[in-house]
Order: sequence, then C-alpha cells, then structure tokens
Amino acid sequence: MLVLVVDSSTPAVTAALAEVTADGVTLRAQRCTVDARAHGELLAPHVEAVLAEAGVRPAGLGAIVAGLGPGPFTGLRVGLVTAATMGQALSVPTYGVCSLDAIGHPAAAGEPVLAASDARRREVYWAVYDAAGERIAGPDVDVPAVVAGRARDLGVTGMVGDGAHRYADVLGLPLRDEPRYPSALALATLAAERIRAAAPGERLTPLYLRRPDAVAATARKSVLP
Repeated sequence: MLVLVVDSSTPAVTAALAEVTADGVTLRAQRCTVDARAHGELLAPHVEAVLAEAGVRPAGLGAIVAGLGPGPFTGLRVGLVTAATMGQALSVPTYGVCSLDAIGHPAAAGEPVLAASDARRREVYWAVYDAAGERIAGPDVDVPAVVAGRARDLGVTGMVGDGAHRYADVLGLPLRDEPRYPSALALATLAAERIRAAAPGERLTPLYLRRPDAVAATARKSVLP
C-alpha cells in the first residue's frame, strides 16, 4: 500500500511516499527542508513533489500518516490540517504517530535514550525510550535542567534530536548526531501495523502540551479611572 507521510512538528518540514507491504516499509520518495518559518509555504509543494517523483496520483494513496507533535502550535497544525484534509478528500484513513517516537525509537539501539526537540522559550519537548525503543516517559515539555534530572533517574545513556543539540551542555549526556528530526521512515514504520490491519482511521489530535500564547480575554476592563 502506498502511504503519504507528513510531519511539521519541528523546523524540518517533511513529506514522503512510503510503500507498506507485509515484508516491511520502504520510502519511494522524500522531501525535507529545515525552515522554522515556512511550514505553510513548503509542505504542499513537498507533497506534490514526492507524488510526482514516484509517478503516483493522490487517488493512488491508501492511507496518510502524520506526526502528531509535540510541537509549536503554528507549525504543527500545518501538517495535521494537510493530512486530515487529504484523508477526508480521498476517503482514506489517517493515522497519527508521536513525532518524538520517530526520533527516539530508531535511536534506541540497545540502550535507553532521550529524544528532545526544541520547544522554544528555553524549553524542550522530550521523551525517554528503553533499549527496545519503547517510550517509557513523556512526551512532556520542561526546561533542560529538569529533563536532565529525569533522564538520570531513568538511567538514560544517550540523547538525540534537535533539542538535545541545542542544550547539550545542560542535558549532559552523550550526543548522537542523527536522527535530529522525525524520520519519515520511522513514522511510517510505527504506523505500519495499523495500516496492514486496515484499522479504522484516527482523528489527528495534536500534542501541543501547553496552552497557546494568545488567549481570549476573560473579562472586560474598565476604561474609567
């Protein structure tokens, strides 16, 4: 089955076409551009490009996989709205995967690992994975010093992700170069069991983990002295 994969939870704007079979998952085409300010401008052209490269029309898709975050509100919703809209228009199921899983799962090669992405405001989104790649803590958002303490308590021996690169000195764990951003192959692989089983499509609920900066006023303020 041909599956479209999208993720916009980090500065890496990713679209890929994956083929899911009984034997495994392979990528047929992929586009990824790191630009924290251009999610809306880049994702749709990336989707168009991977379909064109593989010679596949949208009607040939059997499912859509999207990274659910955690991630900043504006960027994350671009990918989820795109995936949900295409799924509805094409009448194909949509499946969500925690974006940190697509960083931590492939990195946990026999030892516990911390996956961290940049949450801005001098914080990181984070999760911890055991030696088999299963998430055992998180996802959550905290300042790096708090995350460092949690990681030590969980016996973590390595870290990965853009947030780990940004705050390497504070987190204080051996740093791996890759993956720095969610892997399209990992996203498809983590959803593959549901795809093969033709599981019902899921509502793509974003993992924001914190409230947006802009909130509605709760009461009117008097203009009189």
